[in-house]
Amino acid sequence: MVQNKLQEYLQNVLQNLPNDWIRLTTHRLDIYNESLAKTQFLEQFEKLFSSNQYSQDDLAKLPTAFDYIRLGHPLSCLLEWTIAKSNDVPADNIISFTSCTAPIFAVLRKNALSNVNTRICFTDNLPEAFDTNTISAIYEYQFELAKIQNLGDLQEFNGSTIFVSNAHDIVEIETNDLVDFHINILPELGSIISVNGQKNQTYISEIQHVRRRETIAMTPANCLIALNRIVGNSENQTSSNAEINRKKVVDAINEICGTHSKALVASSGLSIQYAILMGLVEHAVHNHPGKAIKIIVPPNCYGGTNDQARRVAACLDNVEIVDFPVDAGNDMVQSIESILTQTAQDDAVPFIIAEIPTNPRVEVPNLTNLRDALSKPRQSPNGTTAIDPVFILDQTFCPNVHFLGDQDILSTVRTISFASGSKFPSGGKCTAGYCVANSKAENLMASIRKHLNLCDNQATALQLEILAEQLPSMNERIAKAYANTREFVSFIEQELPEAKINFVSEELAAQGFTPSVFSLDLPTKGNTDEEKENYKRALNLKLINMMISEIPNESKYCVSYGQLKGCYWTIPATSTQGTTKEGDKDYIARVALSANMDLQKHKEVFAKFVEQL
Repeated sequence: MVQNKLQEYLQNVLQNLPNDWIRLTTHRLDIYNESLAKTQFLEQFEKLFSSNQYSQDDLAKLPTAFDYIRLGHPLSCLLEWTIAKSNDVPADNIISFTSCTAPIFAVLRKNALSNVNTRICFTDNLPEAFDTNTISAIYEYQFELAKIQNLGDLQEFNGSTIFVSNAHDIVEIETNDLVDFHINILPELGSIISVNGQKNQTYISEIQHVRRRETIAMTPANCLIALNRIVGNSENQTSSNAEINRKKVVDAINEICGTHSKALVASSGLSIQYAILMGLVEHAVHNHPGKAIKIIVPPNCYGGTNDQARRVAACLDNVEIVDFPVDAGNDMVQSIESILTQTAQDDAVPFIIAEIPTNPRVEVPNLTNLRDALSKPRQSPNGTTAIDPVFILDQTFCPNVHFLGDQDILSTVRTISFASGSKFPSGGKCTAGYCVANSKAENLMASIRKHLNLCDNQATALQLEILAEQLPSMNERIAKAYANTREFVSFIEQELPEAKINFVSEELAAQGFTPSVFSLDLPTKGNTDEEKENYKRALNLKLINMMISEIPNESKYCVSYGQLKGCYWTIPATSTQGTTKEGDKDYIARVALSANMDLQKHKEVFAKFVEQL
C-alpha cells in the first residue's frame, strides 16, 4: 500500500476530479505546451501535493498533459506519478498502456534499430497475444525468452532484460540490477512499464512514441479503476456486454459503409491503421516473397498517419516510403498514375494511404478518374501483370460516404476504409477507431485482425459501449453539422470575400461529401513574403483567441471535429501536423463545427473580428 500521506492525498484528488479528466479525448491547446507536456502538468501537480491542495478548481487549472489520450492524459499521468512516488523513481520512468504487448514491442523496436540484444523473462506467462513467430518474421524483432522461478535466477546478459509479471499490487515494481524494464500486466486494464537505471533513460521517449503512434495510453476509465484500487476504494460492479455491443457496432458500421465484411474495432484510429499496415505487410511477404513494399503516403497528411508509416518503413528493409502529393496544387489522380507506373517498373507491392476529403484543405479528387487510375492494369519489366494496389482510405472527415459497396465507385479496387472513432463515430467520447473492407479486399481482413490482436489493440468494453450508443445517430449529426458549416462558410465569404476558404463545393455536397470542417486562409499584408506570412499567422491567432474568449462555453482551441457540441479551432501546422516536415506544414486556421452550437453568436464574433481588420 502506498504511503499514508500519498494515499490520503490521492483519495482527496479522486473525490474532486475535474469532469474533463474523465471524458475529454483531445487536448485543449489553450492550456497545452507540447514541448513540456507531462513535465509541466506534473510540476504543477507536485506543487498542489506539497501544499495539500486538491480542489476541483485547482486541478482543472492544471495544463493539459500530453496530447489526446494516446500519448497520455491527466489520469494516466496521475497513475504513473503515484507508482513512481511509491517507488521513489522519476515519474517519466513509469509509462502506462492499454495494450499488454505494446510496451514489449516498444523496447524491441528501439533495440532492433540500435542492434541491441533483448531477453524477455517471465515467471508466469507472457501475454496471450504475444506471437513469437510473427514478431520475429514480420516485425523483424529478435529476442530470447526465459521462463524463471524468481528474479534471483537471472544471470548477466549482454543487452536489455525485460521482466514481465502479473503482479496483483499495481504500485509494486519487481526488479533488481539485472532488469532493465519491468512490465506489470493488469488484466482488463492494460500494462505499466518501468524503465530502470540511468543507462536506459534514452528509451523513455522511444517508448512514449510507440504509445503515441501505434497504440494508446491506458484509458481514463481504466486509469481511474487502477487508482481506486490503489487507495482501496470499492469498485462498482458493472456487467460487461462487450460482445453484444461489438455486434451492434459492427452492424452499424456495415450499414453506414454499405458493406458486408466484418468490421474491426481498435483502441484508436492509429491502432487500427497500424494493424492495417502490418497486416498488409505480412500478406505481401507471404504472397509476394522477395518483392519490395511501397507505402505511398501524402507528405502533408495528418501527422500521425505520416509518422506511423515512416516508422514502419524504418524498421523493415523491404518497406519504403513514397511521397504522394495530393492537394495544394497537386492532383491526387495524376500523382497516383505516376507513382503506380513507377511501382510497376520496380515490380513492387503498392499500398496507398489517402484521406478523402484531404486534410486540411478539404479537397476531393475526381472519383471516376481515381478509380480508373487505381484499377488500370500495368506491366512489370518482365512482362507480367504488375501487382495491383491496396487503397487504404482514411474516411474520418466523411465516414458516411459510400465507397466500398458492391455497386460503389471503388468496388473494383482493393480498398480498406478506416476512421478515427474520436471524431464522428463517438462524437468525441472515446478514441476507438475501425476499419472495413470492400468485397475485393475482404481476404485481407484476416491478416489485419491477426495484427490487431497481436498488438493487443482491440477496443475496450467501454469504447464499444460508447460506439454502440453513438453510431446510430452519426449520419444525422453529420448532416446537421454540415448545414451549420455551410452557413458559416457562406457568412465568411460575404463578410470577408478576400479570405481563401477550403471547403467542398455544393456539387460535391450533393454527392454526399458533407464534412463539417473547413480551412481558412486569412488575407494578409506586408512588403515581403516573410512579413505576409507572419502577419497571417498572427491574424489566425487573433481570430481564434476572440472566438474562445467570447464564446468560452462552445468555442475551443482544440484539434478535434465531429464533436457532439460546440466549435473547435486549430492551426494544423502546430497541432495535427506536429511531426510533418516544416515545408509541408499548413499555417492556416482549421475550423470544425458541430450539430449543436450557437451559430448566430459565432457569426457575431466573426463580424466583430472583420471590423477590426
